[in-house]
Amino acid sequence: MRYSQTLLPTLKETPAEAEVISHRLMLRAGFMRKLTAGVYSYLPYGWAAIRRVEAIVREEMNRAGALEMMMPMVQPADIWKESGRYEKYGPELLRFHDRHDRESCLGPTHEEVITDIIRRELHSYRDLPINLYQIQTKFRDEIRPRFGLMRGREFIMKDAYSFDVDDAGAEVSYRKMYDAYKRIFTRCGLEFRAVQADSGAIGGSFSHEFMVLADTGEDTIVVCKDCEYAANMEKAVVKVVAAEEDVALAELEKIETPGKRKVQAVCEFLDISPATLVKTLVYLADGEPVAVLLRGDREVEEVKLKNLLGVAEVEMAEDKKVFDATGVPTGYLGPVDIKIRVVADQEVAHLHNFVVGGNEKNYHLKNVNMGRDFEVEAVADLRQITTDDPCPECGGKLDLTEGIEVGHVFKLGTSYSESMQALFQDSDGQEKPFVMGCYGIGVSRVVAAAIEQNHDENGIVFPIPLAPYQVIILNLGLKDEAISTAAEKLYEELSAAGIDVLLDDRDERPGSKFKDADLLGIPYRVTVGKSFTKNKVFEIRNRRDGRTEELGPEQTVTTLIKQIQAAL
Repeated sequence: MRYSQTLLPTLKETPAEAEVISHRLMLRAGFMRKLTAGVYSYLPYGWAAIRRVEAIVREEMNRAGALEMMMPMVQPADIWKESGRYEKYGPELLRFHDRHDRESCLGPTHEEVITDIIRRELHSYRDLPINLYQIQTKFRDEIRPRFGLMRGREFIMKDAYSFDVDDAGAEVSYRKMYDAYKRIFTRCGLEFRAVQADSGAIGGSFSHEFMVLADTGEDTIVVCKDCEYAANMEKAVVKVVAAEEDVALAELEKIETPGKRKVQAVCEFLDISPATLVKTLVYLADGEPVAVLLRGDREVEEVKLKNLLGVAEVEMAEDKKVFDATGVPTGYLGPVDIKIRVVADQEVAHLHNFVVGGNEKNYHLKNVNMGRDFEVEAVADLRQITTDDPCPECGGKLDLTEGIEVGHVFKLGTSYSESMQALFQDSDGQEKPFVMGCYGIGVSRVVAAAIEQNHDENGIVFPIPLAPYQVIILNLGLKDEAISTAAEKLYEELSAAGIDVLLDDRDERPGSKFKDADLLGIPYRVTVGKSFTKNKVFEIRNRRDGRTEELGPEQTVTTLIKQIQAAL
């Protein structure tokens, strides 16, 4: 492609709307332009990058035996009501009525649609297993769309759905997709980890997220330095290091703590460690107050709490709601004779003679013990893991790092097939629900994540497999016949060899061409200028490491073809 004939509007300044690195660079490099909040038009350069990802995804999905199809973006509300997700999914599901007053929604995902297709078309175990996928636009009405393609409302997604006769078959399908995802992100040239994850609104019993590692990632993931364990914060399992059990239980004691409401203030006043204080936090679980107990130096992991309680939403209660529910001001609440439900983090069950709020202003209780002084409804792993915790699998050292979710694989089980009566006849003639899995990749988000992981102060540094163009040729002598002829010949030879080339034939200053080449992140820059006039050589520059070399025309062609093909 000739630069003069494409739409590639680069910007020297960063637009005010841009927040994260990928958002800034994608706008500056002419990838996309904003239409409205969280919705973007992809310009030719950005669309070419997305198509690179699509091609890799499509090849690996086909290789894994999945079949491509296409489903409607507009979905009737009826099938969402059948699955039970129409209300549960929340405000991110954009609902509307058509001219006949029929309820519909814009698809954020397609479990209901694919289940409806399969229940109509497949009826026997002989039809299974099957895995169907599509690459399609999705819409989720995010309350605060931000970060460009990282958290937009409209985005491009690959979603696949497997159907099996039993759990063993579903495990095989899941593993095929897990392995395919590893190949996909490896081929994209990304540094990533597969982490155990919470299934969220999709549902199901088990899932993995595929996270691109980047300092600017919005998700924190837990990785072990000594084994392959990795999980997101919501799913990371805390391995309890049990305290000494043979401890004499001291007598309960009420002590005055005037004005001491915060953990640190109470600990300083009583000269104790936060590890020996149990705080009582009140959450609203689908609107109902629940007290949560955990050590004073720990934080609640809200997804773990939500899963324990089996509710759609939990949020910390405001001070007024705490007082209305308990009659106790915030800071002095404790589990002894409390008026609301109580659940405890598992660590609390191993503590002895700890301090809690006294359920009375300006008072705390000392030497409190669970089981003797109060009971709880449930004990579970409810807290955020820390780097001081041991790896739950090998006991090794944990590290926290930032990541960007680009893919997610789920074991759905029979939740959708049972609720939607999607049944098949097994080998014994019995009707059974299909065992399902679903597998998503944020195609447009992969491009943004790749830029977050691959950039420098001058712009994007594309991995070769994702680069819209693999080579950019800078013609620095438009009025010099020898230079222009050499640049054109190089362009034609590389293009004929299947290399995607951008020929910068604009009448611009050399400095502008160099800056745009760096901004665009094209892996190889070939400069045709004074060196060719003097010595008949081109200057080849590697965008990633900055190394340059001078080669003659024939060597340039063979070298670039060899290096690019090796990276694809």
